[in-house]
Amino acid sequence: MHKIEHRVIYGDTDAGQVVYYANYFRWFESGRREIFRSLKINYADLNKKGIITPVVEAHCNYFHPARYDDIVVIETKISGVKEKSIKFECSVFRKKGMKLLASGYTINVFVDKKKMKSMKIPDNLRRKIKIG
Repeated sequence: MHKIEHRVIYGDTDAGQVVYYANYFRWFESGRREIFRSLKINYADLNKKGIITPVVEAHCNYFHPARYDDIVVIETKISGVKEKSIKFECSVFRKKGMKLLASGYTINVFVDKKKMKSMKIPDNLRRKIKIG
């Protein structure tokens, strides 16, 4: 599991200073990027090698609102690895009191950028990826 923090900025919120629902998916993306970075996998390097990892499925349950200037903690873990895809589970907490605000997941597929076809996860990356 990997944790990052984010302070909610005004641009994350709607007119009521409540975080706009789609921004949770941006935070999920930050969690994915940082868990890969912690495993020594860099998205920019993958892109240079012609590999992209688009989201093919996304889900989020919302329990309580995050608001302007809250500090949120985004916890991300890899919960499943298949031949061509990875499932990332994410939970977002308000740091003060660690109240669960939202949880969900994304499924990302490895794609050969030139052919725009799914591909097996390269062995060197598969060895770095840990479940749990």
